[in-house]
Amino acid sequence: MGSSKKAKVKSRRAAKSDRLSSLPLEIKADILSRLNVQDAVRTNILSSAWRSTWTTIPEMLLCDCTYTSCQGSVTSAPPKFITLVDMALSLHRGPLHGITILGSKNYHDVFGRWMHKLSMKSPNSVTIKLTSASRYRIPSCFFSISDLEHLDIKNCIISLPQMFKGFEWLTTLDLENFSSTDSDIDNLISCCPELSVLVLKSFEGISCLNIRAPELEILEVDGRFEDFHLDAPNLETANVTLHKAQEYQSVPVVHGGKSYLKQALGSLSDIEKPVINGYFLTYLSKGCIMTKIPAVFDHLEMMLLEICFWDQREILTAVSLFQNAPILKKLELWSFPWDNDFGPMSLWDQDQTSIADLTLQMDHLVTVSVNDFLGLDYEVDFVGKLLSWAPVLEEVKINVDCTRAFSLGSKVLKKLLALPRVSDKAKIIVT
Repeated sequence: MGSSKKAKVKSRRAAKSDRLSSLPLEIKADILSRLNVQDAVRTNILSSAWRSTWTTIPEMLLCDCTYTSCQGSVTSAPPKFITLVDMALSLHRGPLHGITILGSKNYHDVFGRWMHKLSMKSPNSVTIKLTSASRYRIPSCFFSISDLEHLDIKNCIISLPQMFKGFEWLTTLDLENFSSTDSDIDNLISCCPELSVLVLKSFEGISCLNIRAPELEILEVDGRFEDFHLDAPNLETANVTLHKAQEYQSVPVVHGGKSYLKQALGSLSDIEKPVINGYFLTYLSKGCIMTKIPAVFDHLEMMLLEICFWDQREILTAVSLFQNAPILKKLELWSFPWDNDFGPMSLWDQDQTSIADLTLQMDHLVTVSVNDFLGLDYEVDFVGKLLSWAPVLEEVKINVDCTRAFSLGSKVLKKLLALPRVSDKAKIIVT
């Protein structure tokens, strides 16, 4: 290439660079916010026009992944990453809309300092996932952030200060691998009047989970608890998994006695998508067999249940849910494995109402899928009940669990295909 052409190329590049450098500060800051802070800081050397621009970025991403492979031991914190976070929190000026801190090392020595500096910035969104070492105690100063709208924290201890007044604007709360108390988690949730999304996973120290959230629309709970109270009249989607198996005795509610189904789901008239996993269906069976709850699920069209087909309590509780969902169209069932130490027969309560006596009208049910199917008589009988209850049913899809049953025998297949059905369109598909 001749010297004149090289000069032209250089001039074009310079012109483009000048156009970027001459952009308004807020636009340049928005560009840099799409990088991690380490790369954003490096733009200091581009030109005087970019110097310190990174200190005004509205979104910060701080991750130790670029440091951990070459610095320190398996658990020790990289000094350069600590310096980077300290510098970013100290030198940042202007509004901070969101900050994300991700780390796989131990930062207990500096965590309190970081949270104090962060609370002074009052960001709208905070994501902190420091997965190494023991849980990090959230200092009281953090709970003074007045503008918080989104909070996502993993591996933490939550202890509310006495002067906690709530997060007035918080809409999303996502807590995973945390410990707290009944009263603290209750106050935290109830003091967020705008909360619409709530995720609680892998928690300790909570025996009674009390959720009062008038604006809540999406709920996901996955943990161990003994009692569950839910007051969320605008809830649309709920996914609840209980990992702690309790010896619950199901008895009919008499003279206004306590019903766990009413207690947990009685306020959910607007729910559209419930997902019930683990032992939560057994929990709901306490004091609530075949009872009508005050609020019928008028908007519920789809339901997913993880169910022990050999546990009469769970069968009856599932039927209680069905009879309170008059427009249910899609039902997805997952066969829940039993404990190897006991086996299915030990869970069967012969004193309860037999499944053969159950009657129900599911006028809108169109599709059913049964997953992890083993071909047990309990499963076949329940499929038969669904076929006899649903006059417009079109399809029952049976998905065999290949890890526990390699294939269904011809005898089971004949039983399934011979099941009587009230819908002329109903077909059974086995995969």
